[in-house]
Amino acid sequence: MFFREAKTEDIPKIHAIRLSVQENRLSDPTRITPEDYTQMLTERGKGWVCEVESDILGFAIVDLQESIVWALFVLPEQEGNFIGRMLHDMMVSWCFSRGMAKLTLTTAPETRAEKFYLKSGWQKIGTTETGEVIFELENNLDELIAPEQD
Repeated sequence: MFFREAKTEDIPKIHAIRLSVQENRLSDPTRITPEDYTQMLTERGKGWVCEVESDILGFAIVDLQESIVWALFVLPEQEGNFIGRMLHDMMVSWCFSRGMAKLTLTTAPETRAEKFYLKSGWQKIGTTETGEVIFELENNLDELIAPEQD
């Protein structure tokens, strides 16, 4: 199992994962197109995948222009194997190490994803018009590496 930057060639497998999830399902599977993934991976953002023997087990994509976690999904049969945790931590560390002040995301309420983000230090800051929970995570890397003041 290894983690690497996502490539446009990964889009069919990434999209298959997105369509396979049980929670936070797309109400309209045609809402996200291969072109959307391409734009995120080549123009607006950056992505990572977890791969085993050329199979992709999970992926994460961040929209760098909006500082939004655009996607973080794992194959249902791989949930609980720390793939989501590793992808999350790689993405957040990468963004914050480049000076991003904060990240936001939305997810359905009362889901495993909501619990995951709460355990990961994200703060609920509201809800969308459609009822999704809005989360925010502030960059505290300066606090972690700054020496204590006497």
